[in-house]
Amino acid sequence: MLSYLRELNMASLLLRLGLAMLAGGILGLERVRKHRPAGSRTYMLVSVGAALAMLLGQYEYTMVTGAWAEIAGEIGQRVDVSRFGAQVINGIGFLGAGTILVTGRQQVKGLTTSAGLWASACMGLAIGAGFYECVLLGVLLIFLAMRVLPILEDALVERAPVMNLYVEFESLDNIGTIISRIKTQHAQVLDVEIDHGRSEHSQNPSAVFSLQLGDRRPHTRVLIALAGLDCVYAIEEF
Repeated sequence: MLSYLRELNMASLLLRLGLAMLAGGILGLERVRKHRPAGSRTYMLVSVGAALAMLLGQYEYTMVTGAWAEIAGEIGQRVDVSRFGAQVINGIGFLGAGTILVTGRQQVKGLTTSAGLWASACMGLAIGAGFYECVLLGVLLIFLAMRVLPILEDALVERAPVMNLYVEFESLDNIGTIISRIKTQHAQVLDVEIDHGRSEHSQNPSAVFSLQLGDRRPHTRVLIALAGLDCVYAIEEF
């Protein structure tokens, strides 16, 4: 059975890509639970893209030594076809890195976009090589990761034990009031990063709070409690 699944057939492709997506999702769920920037979608896209790249290399080798062997013999050259794909994957890494930003509110954005670009590049390589069976399965899994998974991810984030808040307030004297209101929601302040204001991002003082929720209550209750303070001008979870 294992020998059969190591061959390039539909069952093997489905198993390999499915396991890559599952493994990436399991690792990503841990990051979602801890409210880290790279979540399930990012891990899934990178894992599926890497599996696609590996499958494409095996497919090219199989074709060059099999169905394309006669053509390769006529050319009379020994060419490592996988090197062309490697250059594309390396090149798309620079494009993906350009989509990752750290905002003024200490938010990391663009990780999923970058991973999606990389996975799409792997998909394009598979299409160019004519690996149609792998393309169909890869498109389906990547689409599920980008379209369906956010619904499940949002539900997990809402009940995550850790949350990060960006809060703009009237003056630095309000820090104690805000922390006291946070504690009334059975939450512990793990870290505070204070911006004294009058920067390029905001004219008001602000702070980023990392909170540990003690009773797994919905994050919306904490947001509502802080929004009820007159000294708070803006609040956002990220």
